[in-house]
Amino acid sequence: MGSVLPFPGADPADAAIGRRLKHWRGQRGVDVDTLAGALKLTPEAIRRLESGQAHMTSTQLAVATRHLRLPVWALVSDTRAY
Repeated sequence: MGSVLPFPGADPADAAIGRRLKHWRGQRGVDVDTLAGALKLTPEAIRRLESGQAHMTSTQLAVATRHLRLPVWALVSDTRAY
């Protein structure tokens, strides 16, 4: 019998960005469907981003922060950039 490869874990950086995305989406009162529409993704893709199982591109970061009315640092760092 062959061995089964383990499911790859979430990248810690992607998990941190996803956690912040979910936090700020909730703070701004934006539902998953609305954010998915803004990013031209499915709601399931947004859930994967928020769980750290998918990587956000720089374009997606820019669109998400614009839609949530946030500076980019709010998704990429816990420390203010100004």
